Amino acid sequence: MSVLVVHGSKRGGTQGLAEQIAAELHALGDDVRVEPARGVKRLEDAEAVVVAGGLYAGRWHKDARRFVRKHEQELAAVPVWLVASGPLDTSADDGALPPVEHVREAMERVHARGEVTFGGRLEPDATGFPASAMAKTKAGDWRNPERVRAWAATVHGDLAGQGAVPVR
Repeated sequence: MSVLVVHGSKRGGTQGLAEQIAAELHALGDDVRVEPARGVKRLEDAEAVVVAGGLYAGRWHKDARRFVRKHEQELAAVPVWLVASGPLDTSADDGALPPVEHVREAMERVHARGEVTFGGRLEPDATGFPASAMAKTKAGDWRNPERVRAWAATVHGDLAGQGAVPVR
């Protein structure tokens, strides 16, 4: 299965999460490519798409939002999953967090098969306001590799159970 994983990321944490998802899907046998959401012109034969965006003050990254709007018709024709990355604590692992408004809207636009929120990452040396202030007390990495692995396996299983047709 050909899967496109795109990401909108300010500080690289969501990009790293997208790469983790892609690596898991690849290990399960999918043909995967990872790209920044901003740079994607066409879906080019993608049979499925994962859109990952960082959360900043409760908002899904603008590149993820723009990607969904720009490719809405193409995305509605293939299986799509939406990913948010951002809580700087264990709340994403403690139970299902409801999707933020932008993710809910995107789900409706493209009839996404599902969504998930994973913990985020903030480096201790983050620059700019408010990241540098937050890093004093919230620096760390809450992206749970086991949870990412399990989620990717469910996506792969869903894809393996159906014959997706690539976007042309």
